[in-house]
Amino acid sequence: MASQSILKLGDPGLWKGCEIVDDIKAPEIIDAIQNLRDTLADFKEKNGFGRGIAAPQIGVLKRIIFIDFKKEKISRLMINPRIVWQSTAKIRMWDDCFSFPGLLVKVERAREIKVEYLSIDGENCSVAAKGDLSELLQHEIDHLDGILAVERAIDGKSFALRSEWEKHWKGKQGGGK
Repeated sequence: MASQSILKLGDPGLWKGCEIVDDIKAPEIIDAIQNLRDTLADFKEKNGFGRGIAAPQIGVLKRIIFIDFKKEKISRLMINPRIVWQSTAKIRMWDDCFSFPGLLVKVERAREIKVEYLSIDGENCSVAAKGDLSELLQHEIDHLDGILAVERAIDGKSFALRSEWEKHWKGKQGGGK
């Protein structure tokens, strides 16, 4: 098990939908889970940020995400996650992604969602999420469906390099992440 290379914007693998995990205990699934954990930890150590990662970002086309979201005190593996409810109320924020480092995209997402998934033990679980956690889960589940945040941009002016975002938007109304 080790940190894996993260696929970057332009790699066709990022636009492919993922398969349902049928056998949670299969060796390739156990390896993928550990690689997701290691890759997220390595990214956070090197870059000082990072909250979640989806299996297709490391080239594994299975419906698995790993979240380590300190703000919400959540560290969670989600197998076969799916959004089963979303609010009509929306939030707008600048979204970033390991697959296009240095680029932020302004998107609109549901303010609240409910996600059902399997745990590593095969237990049926659910989580209600709002705000930042809702956005994060929608972002990662989009990866499983082959959808990138750049496809969710509000309009043609909803893109910024991280360096420019920090100068012009960070900490301002409508500039939060």
